[in-house]
Amino acid sequence: MKLQSLAFAALVAILGLASSGMAAAQANMKSVAEIYKTKDALAGKTISAQGKVVKVNNGIMGRNFVHVQDGTGAPDGNKLIVTSKQSANVGDEVTISGVVVLNRDFGSGYMYPLLIEEATISPKK
Repeated sequence: MKLQSLAFAALVAILGLASSGMAAAQANMKSVAEIYKTKDALAGKTISAQGKVVKVNNGIMGRNFVHVQDGTGAPDGNKLIVTSKQSANVGDEVTISGVVVLNRDFGSGYMYPLLIEEATISPKK
């Protein structure tokens, strides 16, 4: 009986840690509009966002470029361009998490005022 109680206590502790980590990720969740509005303060920080994949360019310069919109933001700031080793399909609802980079210049006319780099991409939950 004592062993079952210890096992149950361990399970509760593990689940508690998992839910606190999940809460931290949710607290870090930003809308596209919020990311654009506070981009200077977010530069160099890891953020998370959710949205719908609207465009994908795979295999460019050793990374995939995934464009994500969530319905917020102005016409000139309504989608995130995300670079990742992972990819997604147009129409997928995803959660992304990556580092905010400002004024990224890849050369040859490829300049990005706001980019989310080294991102993880997962199906939206």
